[in-house]
Amino acid sequence: MKSTARNPEPAPRTSQAIPHCVLGRDITNHWESASRREWLVTNGIGGFASGTVACANTRRYHGVLVASFKPPVERTVLVSKVNIAVQYLSERHELSADEFDGGTLAPSGFTQLESFRIEDGIPVWRFAIADALVEQRLFMAPGRNISYVGLRVIRASAPLTIELKPFCTYRDYHSHSRGARPFAMDAGASECLIRAFDGARPIRLSISEGSFESAPDWYWNFFHRIESERGLDSGEDLYTPGRFTTQLESSKEVFFIASADAAAPGTGMAVLAELQRVSAALLAALPQNVPGWVQQLALASDQFLVKRGDAGDSGSSVIAGYPWFADWGRDTMIALPGLTSTLGRHGIAADVLRTFARFVDRGMLPNRFPDGGEAPEYNTVDATLWFFQAIKEAILASGDSSLGRDLYPTLIDIIRSHVAGTRYGISLDPRDALLRAGAPGVQLTWMDAKVGDWVVTPRTGKPVEINALWLNALAIANDLAKQCRDPAGKQVCSELLSRGSASFAKFWNESTRYLYDVIDVDGGTATDASLRPNQLFAVSLPYSALNATQMRSVVEVCARELLTSYGLRSLARRDPAYVGRYGGDQRRRDGAYHQGTVWSWLLGPFALAHFKVYQNAAAAQAFLEPISHHLRDACLGSISEIFDGDAPHGGDGCFAQAWSVAEVLRSWLYLQNAVEKKGV
Repeated sequence: MKSTARNPEPAPRTSQAIPHCVLGRDITNHWESASRREWLVTNGIGGFASGTVACANTRRYHGVLVASFKPPVERTVLVSKVNIAVQYLSERHELSADEFDGGTLAPSGFTQLESFRIEDGIPVWRFAIADALVEQRLFMAPGRNISYVGLRVIRASAPLTIELKPFCTYRDYHSHSRGARPFAMDAGASECLIRAFDGARPIRLSISEGSFESAPDWYWNFFHRIESERGLDSGEDLYTPGRFTTQLESSKEVFFIASADAAAPGTGMAVLAELQRVSAALLAALPQNVPGWVQQLALASDQFLVKRGDAGDSGSSVIAGYPWFADWGRDTMIALPGLTSTLGRHGIAADVLRTFARFVDRGMLPNRFPDGGEAPEYNTVDATLWFFQAIKEAILASGDSSLGRDLYPTLIDIIRSHVAGTRYGISLDPRDALLRAGAPGVQLTWMDAKVGDWVVTPRTGKPVEINALWLNALAIANDLAKQCRDPAGKQVCSELLSRGSASFAKFWNESTRYLYDVIDVDGGTATDASLRPNQLFAVSLPYSALNATQMRSVVEVCARELLTSYGLRSLARRDPAYVGRYGGDQRRRDGAYHQGTVWSWLLGPFALAHFKVYQNAAAAQAFLEPISHHLRDACLGSISEIFDGDAPHGGDGCFAQAWSVAEVLRSWLYLQNAVEKKGV
């Protein structure tokens, strides 16, 4: 037997990241805390892997390999999980966990989990087994539907035998599959090839060093507790082809590989090195002495950037949120500056903007690209207006004036289409040059919850943030018209901007000292005085029609009535329609979605609005810092889509949301620049 003193821990891999999301036994050894914390890795084409710290699946979306067959959509769960066991010093130790219908939890390997961390965006588990310490990591190959599980010994007094048992399926990631199916398998010495049915993409499972033993079987009634909590079906049956076995010593790392690609996978070490290079480049784009939590957000930003289409004819896009969203126009335009321009990814920003410009139709950007690859849906009034701001941010960050010249014809066409009128009643009101929108049964703003025929917050008329965005878009187009030497376009934009800015005064509610949420409701003259955060954009956007006193009053009332540590409530608590908890079945969840639920992405605009009013960058930046605590909860290293309106503001919705990460990151960096300038 080797002495542990002669087998010291290897030097850690080089990483510029400050470890931030590190969990110890106080969390990892308890089922409730370990199973509630999740992790995510992505492949840049819409595919991903996700699961829990406890190594048990609690969602239908969890999986070691969730492939994207039509990037970035047609996402299909192929390998649900890989259970790992260790034979060491004549004893067997299970490192995985499974929950079954009826509450059975077996095995419960998380009790061996000494620590969990996110390193270079990669989840890393360390299991303590007697005097041995075994490390597991999981990652994906960029641009390919291939996942890797890496295993290495940190210390041990004898070799370990590792057994890996993969559990497979073949289903749309929004569904579950039940019952045995005739999976076909071809087995080799260290790999197997699985076909779920005729015409299915083959799944190749292999191990870099070791052997495969065929033992096909079905396991019944895996339980996904979060789906049950959401009022959805929660059971699943999974197929295992057999087991992979390898001997593990401290001098090597062994990789289990799950692939849906036709081409051979790269080695685990080569892919890991590539991922570390990407991580280093992202961190290098940050200012010096950035806190670890901000570094982590920079790494998380990479998870949302994807390629759209086939390799020979692809453009770039943004996944709105994991685990269930695809790429949405609104989310993409809001998130794009924070994901790209602030981190020096100017080429990606331009590519995304040019990609979406190709989809402009009747002056509108698509709201959603359906998961099945169907035609885009054009049912948004604000995505198109955020497009203008994303272009401006990209030009300012890169200095690339050609981007503005190239996209200007699209922008001026958008303005003319809005003046003339386009889908769903979106048109200019010639009486005041403000934008009106709405049609029965359609939700057009970002407050877009709908259950069946029930549009929860229709906001038909002239919503406040839509007109703040409209005026901001006119200001941007006006500047570009001058640069592009288009006097006719400049005259149109200048006149509309002047008239619209004067008319924006109609949003001011003198009795409450804040802005109406909607005026001219349903095409009439009524106003909606609901206290919502939408009015913040009339302050935070570069162009504002408000005076200094009005801007200050808006920020003050939002701070007093809507602000929480993790974002802003979508409705004031004193409103009779306020719902303080988000949960239950779909009708209850969607009914609460914009009726008090906290949205984390709004924290960024609030901080910027606060800075504009008070000119204290450090004070504004402090509003963002509580997010650092959240990064150790929910999906480690990322930001949840929403939180409960009532304390303690538990996270919910998508566990990793693009605009949440992007807006907090963008705002923090913007304010940091202001802090440093003041220091100089």
